[in-house]
Amino acid sequence: MANRRHILPLIPLRGITIFPGMVLHFDVGRKKSVAAVEYAMAGEQLVFLSYQKDIMTENPKKEEVSKIGVVAEVKQILRLPDGNLRVLVEGLFRAGMTSFDDSGEYIQAGIVRKNEIPCADAIEEQVLMRKIQRLLEDYFNLYEKMNPEIAASMLEIEDAGELADITATNFPLKPHERQLILEELNVETRMEKLIALMENENNVMEVEQGVMSKLRSSLDKNQRDYILREQMKVIQEELGDFESGQAEADTYRDKMEKRTLPREVTEKLEEELGRLSRLSVHSQEYGVIQNYIETVLALPWDVSTDENTDIKKAKAILERDHYGLEKVKERILEYLAVKCLSDDTKGSIICLAGPPGTGKTSIARSLAESLGRKYVRVSLGGIQNEAEIRGHRKTYVGAMPGRIIAALKQAGSRNPLVLLDEIDKMSSDFRGDPTAAMLEVLDPEQCNTFRDHFLELPFDLSKVLFVTTANSVGNIPAPLFDRMDIIEISGYTEDEKFNIAKKYLLPKQRKANGLDSKMLKIPDKTLKLIIEGYTRESGVRSLERKLAAVCRKAAKEIVEENKQSVTVNEKVLTKYLGGRTYLYEHMSEENLVGAATGLAWTEVGGDTLYIEVNTMKGNGKLELTGNLGDVMKESARAALSFIRANSEAFGLDGDFYKEKDIHIHVPEGAIPKDGPSAGITMATALISALTGVAVNRNVAMTGEITLRGRVLPIGGLKEKSLAAYRMGIRKIIIPFENKKDFEELPDKIKNEVEFVFAKDIRTVIENAFSGGGKEWNLSTLSF
Repeated sequence: MANRRHILPLIPLRGITIFPGMVLHFDVGRKKSVAAVEYAMAGEQLVFLSYQKDIMTENPKKEEVSKIGVVAEVKQILRLPDGNLRVLVEGLFRAGMTSFDDSGEYIQAGIVRKNEIPCADAIEEQVLMRKIQRLLEDYFNLYEKMNPEIAASMLEIEDAGELADITATNFPLKPHERQLILEELNVETRMEKLIALMENENNVMEVEQGVMSKLRSSLDKNQRDYILREQMKVIQEELGDFESGQAEADTYRDKMEKRTLPREVTEKLEEELGRLSRLSVHSQEYGVIQNYIETVLALPWDVSTDENTDIKKAKAILERDHYGLEKVKERILEYLAVKCLSDDTKGSIICLAGPPGTGKTSIARSLAESLGRKYVRVSLGGIQNEAEIRGHRKTYVGAMPGRIIAALKQAGSRNPLVLLDEIDKMSSDFRGDPTAAMLEVLDPEQCNTFRDHFLELPFDLSKVLFVTTANSVGNIPAPLFDRMDIIEISGYTEDEKFNIAKKYLLPKQRKANGLDSKMLKIPDKTLKLIIEGYTRESGVRSLERKLAAVCRKAAKEIVEENKQSVTVNEKVLTKYLGGRTYLYEHMSEENLVGAATGLAWTEVGGDTLYIEVNTMKGNGKLELTGNLGDVMKESARAALSFIRANSEAFGLDGDFYKEKDIHIHVPEGAIPKDGPSAGITMATALISALTGVAVNRNVAMTGEITLRGRVLPIGGLKEKSLAAYRMGIRKIIIPFENKKDFEELPDKIKNEVEFVFAKDIRTVIENAFSGGGKEWNLSTLSF
């Protein structure tokens, strides 16, 4: 806005002075002022704000309004219930009033922009600025409640005019004194006037503090508290908003005295109750303290449940709720047996690890029931903030305890079973690492003094039984993993799924959908078809959803067609669920050259892995595709190096790798694959492709290969074996060192599948190729 005359709506300010660059909100109640704001909002949102000399005047005239004011931009308005407006403005620049017209709906003022007159002497300017900054520092030392961020920002201002304006805004000056500073356009004179006012105010504050210090020293603590309390009560009664929190504090104190609380908790509550009794119920701090006291009193400091030590009853509950899982049940019963003999179970943090849908959460619930403990589940999946575990400090708006303390509050007992679900899904960001906070929770040497940021009190977690669940223990940080006793829960066999579905899932879904065994009949053959043709998983979650769908369809048919019962045969099942989702490939019909079947482990169970190899004329290039990880690529190179080193044994030309390009591909390229366990499968497919001898289609294999051709052990044997069994494979080659894992496989798998234990690649070749490797001179292989 140039130095031309403009007409703007004028708002006289009572007891307020605004400076350029200042953001301020104030209430507008006078009709002409309200009309001025509304006019401004309809246009350029500019108003002229000027200091009203007499605050008692309702309709000021021209001579009652200061000629120098500030042009401001209206940022926001809020209509209050009483008809007034709450206005947020930002000062833009100084302006002088040239005309005044109050004949309309609002006051109009002709204004002209007023520019500052800078200091003529730069050194004089620096001297005055430093003087103001020193006076500011003196003021900050005297007035300790000053916001340190505002103080620091004021001391960093480099512009002299801005420093004077900002200082006048934040320094405790009277309104007419601030107006005096605003009207001074000469920056040097403005700073001189400001220095005089600041020196006077600092002197007054210094004397006032000295007087108050002497007064405080003359009164003892009880007298001072009494006088201050009475003064506060009188002031609030005069204002008409005093309502003491004493009655509420007395109620909480009665509750506290009926409890057997730790000494530190009692002392903290006494302190907070004292503060609560001195506050008005309308105070914002009152609600914060009240919430804190109620949270502390709601915690089970002195409440615990009687624990069941009847191991036979516990075994009956586990058998009732779960089919199979013998090793898991055995481990839980071992824990209970130790509990019967010794009350000290420090360090017993159980981690149930396995694919989704295998019953980890329900096992924890059954364990809680068998122990006679309260059960609480805490979901940790996706947690990124450390405050989710430790809580927020109560000074923050909306602060609350962390999930651990909240779980104990929910349980109402200090010895519940707390299930920490999906502990492998936690991550960290700039707000902290929640896994680090979990270390204190799960460490038996630290958990007896766990401090939540909200409580600021130690809570004993040593009586809590923590059970965690995870899909992949590889994603659990090492310090956390070290504190847990891992119980592996592998996938179910089809027989186990059948029994689970028949004994647990189907009755549950019948009941949930208003049916009974007479209304809905599902023969065993149909049930097996659902398992084989409509689900492919390690657990039974998808199977339960399919059974729920069948029950809903049957219920609809019974109601619509007024039937008494429905029997679901294969034809009806196709009508309800559509065609089979999964048609197991059950192996190729013929042996193939350059293709071998491997086995893989995933977080959702085992799967088959097909390795395909093609050779072409070229210059020795090795191409690896299928979204393979670095470890898997290294396995392929190790397998090729082994074949090159033993080319004569396989009847290959020693320079074959120079004349041929080799392409290794693992189908389903959208899925990332990694790990060393496909090493012998890649070696087998490479040998087949290079020699033209087909691989036996009935064989699957898993194992890591070394450059010397030795076969190293792998993990996830049960899941991999189940995947092979589902595909109809009846011969599996595994590392010799995995023999101990073989003993733990289900009897059905061991009886129906032939397992070959290989120490080196010779055993693999003899069992993977239909000719048993007789085509080659395997005796020359060196390991």
